[in-house]
Amino acid sequence: MLDRNELLLSATSAARAGGEILLRYFRDGVTIRDKSESGGKTYDLVSDADLESEQAIANFLRTRYPDHELLGEESLAGGATDAEHLWIIDPLDGTNNFAHRLPHFAVSIAYYHRGEPVVGAVFNPVRDEMFTAIKGSGAAINGVAASVCNAESLGKVLIGCGFYYDRGDMMRSTLAAIEDFFGQDIHGIRRFGTASLDLCQVGCGQFGGFFEYQLSPWDFAAGRLFVTEAGGQVSDAKGADLPLETTSLVASNGKLHEAMLEITKQHHP
Repeated sequence: MLDRNELLLSATSAARAGGEILLRYFRDGVTIRDKSESGGKTYDLVSDADLESEQAIANFLRTRYPDHELLGEESLAGGATDAEHLWIIDPLDGTNNFAHRLPHFAVSIAYYHRGEPVVGAVFNPVRDEMFTAIKGSGAAINGVAASVCNAESLGKVLIGCGFYYDRGDMMRSTLAAIEDFFGQDIHGIRRFGTASLDLCQVGCGQFGGFFEYQLSPWDFAAGRLFVTEAGGQVSDAKGADLPLETTSLVASNGKLHEAMLEITKQHHP
């Protein structure tokens, strides 16, 4: 195993390199394209900011770890999830926010060793917030220890949620689950559109929990470690161990996990 503090330093340095590019484009402007020409949806967006950020991160990590594999959302689709050394990269999580000039997006980078998370970094460049986690050593925001909330009932918390690009059965399942969460007298629902930051908000105690019925590994690779190292719990939306593949996800402070699963299991698409 490589030194974990060194790995985290590499993750945060790479995240800042990507974040600087995003911030420049966010301030100066960028052309946003959709993925309809390649079979995607008109609301599934990409830009030169995503691509340039990913390339900068990839170059940074390849220089330091030439024998490691990379897996990312845009051009880094080849990394094997069971590789001995794997970096999982989202160069711009929250593309739709970015496109509409909402200052809530992030770079997410995680290092996995033989399929297990070891370090993670999620960086919001607009707010200069760096969320970090090392397996077995806790989670922090800008170096200050983070921890989940202590709420023991859903009636004491905000719940975060996400929607995948599917606007059929999966959307209806999510809306039905939201209705049931409101039936538990939660304080409210928040949908901010950046899963990596949503997970960090669970780890920081701002959300009591978060759920989404479809996420890719780069969406949650770093955030899941942040939650667990902050004292929380993460599973798929049926309660099984979270796989390193496209999956549903529930994150909580731990005390609320079963109550959340009672709802997310019922409506799982």
